[in-house]
Amino acid sequence: MKRFLFFIIIIFFPRFLAADAAEYGVAQNATPVLSTPDFKAVFGGAGGAALKTDRCGQVRELEYIALPGTVFTILKKLSSVSGTIYQVETDEYSAPANTRLYVDSRFLRTGRTAAAQRQTVLPSRAAVTSVLTAAVGSSYVWGGNVLAGVPELSEWFYKSIRAEERGRLILAGLDCSGLLYYATEGWTPRNTAQLLMYGEGVAIVGKSSGEIIQLLQPLDLIVWNGHVVIVLDRQTAIESRLECGKPSNGGVMMTSLSKRVAEIMRTRNPVNAWPDGKKRNDIFVVRRWYGEPQAVFKNK
Repeated sequence: MKRFLFFIIIIFFPRFLAADAAEYGVAQNATPVLSTPDFKAVFGGAGGAALKTDRCGQVRELEYIALPGTVFTILKKLSSVSGTIYQVETDEYSAPANTRLYVDSRFLRTGRTAAAQRQTVLPSRAAVTSVLTAAVGSSYVWGGNVLAGVPELSEWFYKSIRAEERGRLILAGLDCSGLLYYATEGWTPRNTAQLLMYGEGVAIVGKSSGEIIQLLQPLDLIVWNGHVVIVLDRQTAIESRLECGKPSNGGVMMTSLSKRVAEIMRTRNPVNAWPDGKKRNDIFVVRRWYGEPQAVFKNK
């Protein structure tokens, strides 16, 4: 019996050590989460004045911006020219397959004890709608969900910033799911892959655009792989749309709901539920998510 217990201890002791050695971090500010540890190459570059973007002006390495209070598990510490970078994971963000997440250590307060998860309260429907409409005209930022951006980037990575470039360089703007995340103060899922299954599906298969519009309610989501359109009312839709090559490359805009649904249905068919685990470019769903009481708190 003693030998058996000794064997068990030897087998599991390293795991106990690993668990005890876990380190956690809590975001103190809006915190950019990248898919690369090379923050300096993305922010500032060799000359300290550039932002690494694609041809549409987007930072494709930006996964999202974690809100203050977000809890991370630190998986690895890496040294870089700008300081220590952490490889992390968090319950608040579902990363794409084979994507690793990184944050600059200066954004986090660290410790050996896991902090309580960030808690949010769902704002009222009127409050969500007010924030959505106030964001109209804002820039499209891939991975962006903080309208004011991240001011610390200007202090830590850039040697100089022209006033007209500041918003772009500090990621001030919103992408499509980031617009909803911003308006709900981080209540809703942060990417469209999760929004495809969020809430309850509305039965729209086989219906015309006019019939679908009659079924829609404020804050319903029209979703497909990679994009979400938010219903404001029976006349209006709102979305943050990337329009590469156009002035400002698109941004947050309100459009006629009837025209937007008709436009979507020219290339996509309505279905009641998204095929589990499937990527499709020929269908869309409507998800109804709003309805949880405002006073109910939820661990994210």
